[in-house]
Amino acid sequence: MAKPCFWLRCETKEFERRAALTPTTAKALLEAGFDIFVERDKQRIFNDAEYEAVGCTLVQNNSWPTAPSTATIIGLKEIQPSTDPLPHTHIHFGHWYKNQAGWSAGLSRFHRGGGTLYDLEFLTDPSGRRVAAFGFHAGFAGAAAGALAFASQQKGQKLGRLQPFEKEEDMITTVKALLAGSEKGVKALVIGALGRCGRGAVDLFRKIGLAEDNIIKWDLNETAKGGPFDEILECQIFVNCIYLNSAIPSFITRDQIVAAGPTRNLSVVVDVSCDTTNPFNPIPIYTINTTFSDPTVSVDVGPQNPPLSVVSIDHLPSLLPREASEQFSQDLLSSLLEFPNRATAPVWTSAEKLFKEKVAAAMVAEGS
Repeated sequence: MAKPCFWLRCETKEFERRAALTPTTAKALLEAGFDIFVERDKQRIFNDAEYEAVGCTLVQNNSWPTAPSTATIIGLKEIQPSTDPLPHTHIHFGHWYKNQAGWSAGLSRFHRGGGTLYDLEFLTDPSGRRVAAFGFHAGFAGAAAGALAFASQQKGQKLGRLQPFEKEEDMITTVKALLAGSEKGVKALVIGALGRCGRGAVDLFRKIGLAEDNIIKWDLNETAKGGPFDEILECQIFVNCIYLNSAIPSFITRDQIVAAGPTRNLSVVVDVSCDTTNPFNPIPIYTINTTFSDPTVSVDVGPQNPPLSVVSIDHLPSLLPREASEQFSQDLLSSLLEFPNRATAPVWTSAEKLFKEKVAAAMVAEGS
């Protein structure tokens, strides 16, 4: 019987330095009898030599379309748009299952090619909990980006290009230096504070020196009454960390912001959940995803009102690529070790069932 094979593809998204497999987890898979191929990639936080040192086979950058049909292609972010059929088995974040932009066209590529997508967002254990998630680092990095945007705004500037940090300590030092002591008076509200993402945002705010009483932590109980919430306007920074899967009342609206006038405190919104193209987006005050090179988008709040910026970067954990990758890949490892038995392993059978349901819906949407 041929060895099970994972093919780690490069990430083509700008600034995406994370990896689904790290040298640490690749070594564990190799020792368990897997073949691991790794595309050469100068962008990835782990250099090629780190993978080669543990026994991986290095292959040409972005060569996965010509990989053997027996190879399972693993990555993080979505693959580049194309009309080409997809015959391989893939593991990555598809960003298609909640009817995001381009969802039906993307899934139809698998239908035409006979391939399968195991979406990382929907790999869950029998209790329904995700087996691996970047939530904590997404919240942590999102709160940091929000604090940096606030610091820039206080100087009358727009936040410039963000660069990934080598480690958490560097991020905290940089944020505190730019806030220059102003963090003592900053109030931040985190919605979804009890989840992994929310806990990460709260942790960052604590580590940069916000007073505990100024870190407002909301979850289901606090939002049960339904928005919009005027309490958001009372904080300088608002971080949205919820997992959205159905329609809910908006947390905040442009009309509400304009009506608050010049006394509004809210300066920065960080939408870590980043459901920008989701029809149920509870923060309907912006329409585009922002990027590391252009991290904020301004909200039109009228000429007499103080500025308001939104951070809506959809790969925030890449601000801490090494630590985020190690944590995620280690959490994913036990499920990857089960992959050869995916026909009976619950994590994989449930993910494949969902994939087939979504492909069927995509075929209806595409008129096929």
